[in-house]
Amino acid sequence: MTEFPDLAPLGLELSVLALALLVFVADLLLPASEKRGLGSLTALGLGVILVASCCGLSTQGVTFSGTYVADGVGLYLKQVLLVAGLLGALGSIDHVDKHFPARQGEHYLLMLASLTGMLLLTGARDLLLWVVAFELAGIPLIVLAGLQKDKRGTEGALKLFLTTAASSAFTLYGFSILWGLSGSTAFVGMAAIGVGPLQSLALAMVLAGVAFKLGVVPFHLWMADTYEGAPTPTVAFLSVAPKVAVFAGLIRFLLEGLLPLQAVWGGALVLLAAITLVQGNLSALAQTDSRRLLALSGVAHMGLMLMALAAGSAEAVGVLCFYALAYAFTNMGAFLVVSVVSESEGSADIGAYTGLATRAPALALAMLIFLLSLGGIPFVAGFWAKVLLLWAAWQGGLVVLVVLAVLLAVLALFYYLKIARALYIAESDNASVPTLGRATASAIGLCVAGVVVMGILPGPFLETAMSAARALGL
Repeated sequence: MTEFPDLAPLGLELSVLALALLVFVADLLLPASEKRGLGSLTALGLGVILVASCCGLSTQGVTFSGTYVADGVGLYLKQVLLVAGLLGALGSIDHVDKHFPARQGEHYLLMLASLTGMLLLTGARDLLLWVVAFELAGIPLIVLAGLQKDKRGTEGALKLFLTTAASSAFTLYGFSILWGLSGSTAFVGMAAIGVGPLQSLALAMVLAGVAFKLGVVPFHLWMADTYEGAPTPTVAFLSVAPKVAVFAGLIRFLLEGLLPLQAVWGGALVLLAAITLVQGNLSALAQTDSRRLLALSGVAHMGLMLMALAAGSAEAVGVLCFYALAYAFTNMGAFLVVSVVSESEGSADIGAYTGLATRAPALALAMLIFLLSLGGIPFVAGFWAKVLLLWAAWQGGLVVLVVLAVLLAVLALFYYLKIARALYIAESDNASVPTLGRATASAIGLCVAGVVVMGILPGPFLETAMSAARALGL
């Protein structure tokens, strides 16, 4: 008799899937006038799952013949993804209710489907499961990006679709070569394939495929247009969650499966990180639209996170996990403020923020906190995340890359401070006050709280991440 697999390590994934089914049924039963409650149900459900994950819902272990593992690092990154899902759902309620009242169930179901794929990706240790999770995470995001039926929205969704297709093609081609060389789809079976032209080609193809998802240079050209055209609350989720999931997948693939080949993929990551840092920061410097600015700022942040992965140590992985949580609170909060301002002013241009400190002081202060965190100014979450990441990279021998990152971090302050100047210094005759829905205000408030708490008390978050990373045995 075939033994039924142990599903306990999949507790969080199954919980999110159950929530998706609940939302689906509620969407069928609720009248059109009460569809707004689907967003509240989604946010509440994800909040409950997040709290439960801190209280033992997620059981560590290996299941499905070793193709999936649940461990400390996986749990930490799953919690980051649940935070992103919670903030994304909560921050979407007002926008979706206003602009897509007839498609609310569709919106939240797509978000939960994508989140399920992302959670699976954190523990996938097999090529086949990795690909399935990769696609489940990515395909619903294309539909979400295209909900806004105008020229920019359609263009952004089309570019995301083409990027996703290219990403899948590169990744599958690389995986097929690895499978042919090793005769196994399990990551642990690939450590002995050795170094050669085919191995290098396979790794290059896989890294190119995931680089599309991360928006790493030169695979980043879709990001600014997609972020500008898609619904901004959706962009808040899109800018963080898929990136965290891909880094989780790379930790399994590179550090658990192909660690003996670090000399090959480590050099490639260093090169990608360097050009991404340079191009991301220089491109963001010239932007006048806040969505495009934050998109290209995100490219630069991916360069920083690649540095931690290239270092390949347990300390670097722990800092990467900490950075992911800080980035989730910071970047999602910034995009939610952009959503409020662009909705009120009809534009996301930096000029739309002029005088906001007078018109909406709480909203302006929130945006300032997010900008300071993105720039790495003491003492908010982004400061500790950047300092610790650079230190881990330095300890990993990436001295030149660290010096480059520090110089570019100073440059980054110029484009972040362009928005800060509009908020507090530039004068304007505009007296309009942006209106904040309760759900959006709550999401922004949670982001501010996360950034401030992690900045003042980073210890518990960092120690948990470090403890989980050391268990990898790197």
